[in-house]
This record gives sequence, C-alpha cells and structure tokens, in this order.
Amino acid sequence: MIQSNALPYFLQAKDLSYSYHTLSGEIPALSNISFSLNSGDFLAIIGPSGCGKSTLLNIIAGLLEPDSGTLITENDNPLKIGYMLQHDHLLNWKTIEKNVALGPIIQKKYTKEIEDKLDSLLSKYGLYEFKYKKPSELSGGMRQRAALIRTLALDPDLLLLDEPFSALDYQTRLSVSADISKIIKENHKTAILVTHNLSEAISMANKIMVLSPRPATIKRNIPIHLTVEDSSPLGYRNAKEFNDYFNLLWEDLCNA
Repeated sequence: MIQSNALPYFLQAKDLSYSYHTLSGEIPALSNISFSLNSGDFLAIIGPSGCGKSTLLNIIAGLLEPDSGTLITENDNPLKIGYMLQHDHLLNWKTIEKNVALGPIIQKKYTKEIEDKLDSLLSKYGLYEFKYKKPSELSGGMRQRAALIRTLALDPDLLLLDEPFSALDYQTRLSVSADISKIIKENHKTAILVTHNLSEAISMANKIMVLSPRPATIKRNIPIHLTVEDSSPLGYRNAKEFNDYFNLLWEDLCNA
C-alpha cells in the first residue's frame, strides 16, 4: 500500500515482505525490504536470478500488494508510475507515432501539447523521420527508445525498468542503455532499474541495492561516485573507481 506523508524522501519503502501462494505451499519472495529514494535518484537493483527483483518492482508499481510493510511518498497524491519491460511491446499494426501516443489516447488525454512534446522527443532521439513506420521496420535499439518515449508520454513521477536491454545484442545494448540513461536524466526522472549486468548498473545508477537469494533481503546498499570527465554511461566505464565497484558487486553475487 502506498501512503502519503511529509518526508524528506521522494519514496520510502519500509519492511516490505511478500510470499507467493501456490498449491504446494507458500514461497517467500521478499523479507523486510527497506530503502529510500530522493527525487532524481537512479537506483539499480541486482541479485541472483529468481530472488524477487521483479516482484519488488511489481509491488512498487501497485500490481502486487505486500504481505506486510508500506511504501510512503512525500506527496499527497499517489505516484504516477511508468513501467518499461524487457520487451518493448510496441503494437506492430500501429505506426511509431501512434505507439508512443498510446497512453494519452487510451486515457483520453491526447492534446496538441502532448503531440508536440512527443514530436520533440522523437526528433531529439533520432526517431522523428521514422514516426510513420511500423515497429517491424525499426532496429531493436530504436524500438526500445520508442518504448521509453511512450512511457514518458504521461509524464510519470517514477520510472521502473525491468531488464529493458536484455533482449539486445551487446553493442546495441551499450548504445541504447547510454541513450536511455541520457533521456531519463535530461527529463529529470527518478528511476529504478532491475538488471543482471553489473557494468550497466554501475554506469547508469547513482546507488545500487544488492539482494540476497530468495527470500530476498538487502545484502548491501552502495552509493556510486565515479570521477571522470565524460559523464555518460560509456564514459563512466573508464572511471578509476569502476573496477573496484565491479569487483565488490561480483564478490557479493558469488557469495550469495
């Protein structure tokens, strides 16, 4: 349950626990997860496969109700959530223009102002000339950029990214993760990324949460500070601190 309160945080999770209930019994997924986010934070969540990372995102999104614990916001109104999944889920029978406008159209909020905003985003991120193309005519990286623009169309307060680059080849993944990180920062969004890619987590996030095997508890919270002139995800990989963070995270996962 998301509650409202006057907090110094954008979002605070307090003692979240969740179990799946099956015919064979109860399967604990999360145990007493607590963390806080400031506005503009980019949190990456890593941990062993099946430990409950996506379950945590689904609770934050309001798709699952925790067994115990609360989510508290600093505002009186519930957060508007944008959710970007592993696959872009663009509709192949609609143009890119119609795909990115899908949310406002469904909610009957499509205005000239939103149309201009989407055209500006398509232009800024190299998709305007493809606005009348179908998704099947675009590369995987272009489709993911379109999917993020669609997610931004309703101006969400919080972006949830569940392994959005895992279906891409390595070179495209590097490029698209850099593009999407830039889009999120330029639009001053708060974001939570679930990923198995340690380099991705270090180069995109300003804080990383390491989860234990199921039922997940928090093993470590790591603030990320990289000193390098090129403040892009690709540039951050050349920071002198990068390997130290990588080795620390790798050790945590190996000793999970």
